[in-house]
Amino acid sequence: MKIWNFGIIGAGMIADFHAKAIADIDNAKLIAVCDINKVRADEMSAKYKCKSYGLYQKLCSDKEIDVITIATPSGLHAEPVIAAAKAGKHVICEKPLEVTLDRIDAMIEAHEKAGTQLGCIFQNRFTDAMEPLREAIEKGRFGKITYAGVYVPWWRSDEYYKGNWRGTWKLDGGGALMNQSIHMIDMLCDLMPPVESVKSFTATLGHDIETEDTAVACLKFTNGALGIIYGATSSWPGQFKRFEISGTKGTVVYLEDSVPVWQFIDEQPEDEAICETFSRTQGQGGFSDPAAIAHTNHARNFRAFLESLDSEKKFNLDGREGRKAVELIMRIYNSSKL
Repeated sequence: MKIWNFGIIGAGMIADFHAKAIADIDNAKLIAVCDINKVRADEMSAKYKCKSYGLYQKLCSDKEIDVITIATPSGLHAEPVIAAAKAGKHVICEKPLEVTLDRIDAMIEAHEKAGTQLGCIFQNRFTDAMEPLREAIEKGRFGKITYAGVYVPWWRSDEYYKGNWRGTWKLDGGGALMNQSIHMIDMLCDLMPPVESVKSFTATLGHDIETEDTAVACLKFTNGALGIIYGATSSWPGQFKRFEISGTKGTVVYLEDSVPVWQFIDEQPEDEAICETFSRTQGQGGFSDPAAIAHTNHARNFRAFLESLDSEKKFNLDGREGRKAVELIMRIYNSSKL
């Protein structure tokens, strides 16, 4: 079994989730971390007993490293991702891939040219409840799908936004939609047909920041179904994120990592077990504290990426797939300006 050696670029809060995820994978090993703040990089390297770099160029040139994870602020993803491609390294990058579509396209092009894989981190795709939901859609159990909506009524304190990048267009690329709600927007992109049209409103109501902390969008999908996106960091004290999908023969509500509603006209033997297995949420889910999430699904996301590398097959959450949520959010922002 090949052991895949990892490097992490960025040593902030999310990098710790990456390091823990790597430690959970049998055929993965953390070799080095990097941060422009060398003290922070040194602290993380001491914690995880690996090498420390102050420049991403040096980490990219480390011959021991096979795979690089990107954990920098969102608007600083492109340069290290492209440098990694030129160095022949595979990359798995935090959401959003970047804050502009042009940069994302340059990242995708660099890896396609290099013959390396660019994967995206959308760990919610790897929760246990996603598998039966995806199967129900593929089997047509909803009949004609008529509606899909996501709700992310979260709270972030003023302290959260005191950093030098959160809530800025330059480095965060947006607010509640681009940073927090993007996970659930990715679920829409994953499970539903493409969005045909968008009408939206965005506002900054609860914080003194550049970007939106409250947003509502109405969607029409190419199959005729309608949808809603509500994303906020202005909704104290915060609630679980929610995904709903309905059709002429069924409805499912996905709440954080639970499924409180699983109803179909054509009942199947597995339905009772699904309802029992996913009847309760596990933990807080980060709706008020961004550190209050588990790293379990990050590990699943990373493990799936390595399985693609081992099999030399394209990762199903590659750069082009990860681009879709950013593109939809850009359309929402553009609509809100009309």
